[in-house]
Amino acid sequence: MIEQLHLKPRHRRMLEEILREHIPGVEVWAYGSRVSGHSHGGSDLDLVLRGRDLEEIPTGQLVDLEEALRLSTIPFLVEARDWARLPESFHREIERGYAVLVRVKK
Repeated sequence: MIEQLHLKPRHRRMLEEILREHIPGVEVWAYGSRVSGHSHGGSDLDLVLRGRDLEEIPTGQLVDLEEALRLSTIPFLVEARDWARLPESFHREIERGYAVLVRVKK
């Protein structure tokens, strides 16, 4: 796990609010260029959503989240993917470098 996430504090707060509203109880990891340090101001933000017991997140919740992110004033693209719907090979790739955006108490 990497502790650094390249986001302005106000954008992080906006994201956390949207995520907690639309997918409560889901841990959210960021990965990609905003974690690796290879981002610029307009870089997209890649997120992976880790539902309770790593079960699939209901499609309706994912659609609502995507809509809320699209309608937000966050000035860059946010891509959110459900961990349970990704192949194992992608899990291993994400695990090499991620930062926790929303932590869920177990």
